[in-house]
Amino acid sequence: MVDKSGLARQFIEAIPHARALAMELTDIGEGTAVIRMPYDRRLVGDPKSGVIHGGAVSAVMDTCCGAAVMSHPSAPGGTATIDLRIDYMRAASPGQAIVTTATCYHITRNVAFVRATAVDDDTENPVATASGAFTVEQRF
Repeated sequence: MVDKSGLARQFIEAIPHARALAMELTDIGEGTAVIRMPYDRRLVGDPKSGVIHGGAVSAVMDTCCGAAVMSHPSAPGGTATIDLRIDYMRAASPGQAIVTTATCYHITRNVAFVRATAVDDDTENPVATASGAFTVEQRF
């Protein structure tokens, strides 16, 4: 039996942009993943406010969604983003890490569907939410 969580973890840890953004996969399994991205002044989009750029938030959300798909029991292998809609709810608080939780809630033969939420220390009010579709790699 293949350890999907272990494969997903190795894949995420090998992605150059995930390393550059210091993403840490903190939990994974059964179609759910959690990734923490620490605050880094190099990722600030507005120097006056100190708020993390939306592109960094979208990168961690996309990566977390892919990890959730890879860890799903029905997913046979790798994945790629087909479509990802991100709704930014508010600016992230300067100095705080972003934690994204993604869940793969449905898989067809070719497509996996995922939802995600990104929060900072204010876990009651999300920084962003996402919904997306990802490829399901078929193994022959």
